[in-house]
Amino acid sequence: MARLKSAPEGPLSHATLKQRHRLIRASHPTSLTLRIHRALSWLNRSEQCDDVDGRFIFLWIAFNAAYAHEIDDGERMSDKTAFVAFLKKICELDRDRRIGALIWTEFSGSIRVLLENPYVFPAFWDHQRGRIAQSEWKERFASAKRAAQTALASGDTANLLAIVFARLYTLRNQIFHGGATWGGKVNREQLRDCTNLLAKLVPLIIALMMDNPTTLWGDAVYPVVEQSD
Repeated sequence: MARLKSAPEGPLSHATLKQRHRLIRASHPTSLTLRIHRALSWLNRSEQCDDVDGRFIFLWIAFNAAYAHEIDDGERMSDKTAFVAFLKKICELDRDRRIGALIWTEFSGSIRVLLENPYVFPAFWDHQRGRIAQSEWKERFASAKRAAQTALASGDTANLLAIVFARLYTLRNQIFHGGATWGGKVNREQLRDCTNLLAKLVPLIIALMMDNPTTLWGDAVYPVVEQSD
């Protein structure tokens, strides 16, 4: 079966991906089918949202449903480490460079602005809480920007995506942990840019997972458990 391509007029939609999933899911491992089913459900909910806060929240949950998997206690990873490893795998599987085209062409300007924004950089908030000195957070910020510039200059999509998602994760924490106001006026432009990126990237990630069912994705977290009498 040919791999699904993104329509030229816009991003992959829930309806398009759901239709394809129905056709191929019987031949996929149960754990992959469950993860894609869950991710698609949250993608669908995000498409129904008319506010940017809600769209960001539902898109992040869709991304989380796609990458999260069960691991042994001895291999326990942080959430951030887990999704960075997942993004690297996705980029390796992206043989048609669809993610690269998205990152380098459509969102390169938004990403450059995001990387210059200290409010989505964790060390900035560590300084605000008195945990590190101002000089330290600024040095970390400068170092992170140098790493991003290196990735930008070399066309390293996987590393750039990891750096971008580290910033998105800070924004995610601000919203999920009540550190932001719904519909607030602070950092609206950054939230819109990040949401627009996720709205195109998350469906592409789901499509790539469906394209590669034999890849070791791991068991889905919280598998469905049938109740016994």
